[in-house]
Amino acid sequence: MARVGLGIDAHPVEPGRPCRIGGVAIDHDAGPVGHSDGDPLLHALADALYGAVGAGDIGTHFPDTDPANAGADSATFVAHAMAQVTAAGLAVANVDAVVRCDAPRIAPHRDAMQARIAELCAVEAARVNVKGKTLQALPGAEGIHAQVIVLLEPVAS
Repeated sequence: MARVGLGIDAHPVEPGRPCRIGGVAIDHDAGPVGHSDGDPLLHALADALYGAVGAGDIGTHFPDTDPANAGADSATFVAHAMAQVTAAGLAVANVDAVVRCDAPRIAPHRDAMQARIAELCAVEAARVNVKGKTLQALPGAEGIHAQVIVLLEPVAS
């Protein structure tokens, strides 16, 4: 049976922090704040994968109270979630993501983000879609927000 998972994450940004979104380093004057590298897109992806297999969420597996997770590459979280997917006899069918922020612009980095997510999920890039939206219409909204939905399908035997 196919399974669907939804992940949502948001991080404030701080000047001088590295900016990583979707596993891609972006040259920008501010980056997401987090216990790990703060990548909201990969955090939302991990949560979507965990949700689809009923395995909790990123905080269950990688609590921000654990010093071992300080500064961690968020790709590690996605790899752990993918191990849960594989153990359940499932594979990623597709990923659809929205990144909401006023800066940096997502469009120039979309292809790289899609390629990195595809690599992490062991699918071709055509199965991954990343969209960028601004927060301008939301007074008081700041930071970087990400929403991801994944469809998992049984692995053919």
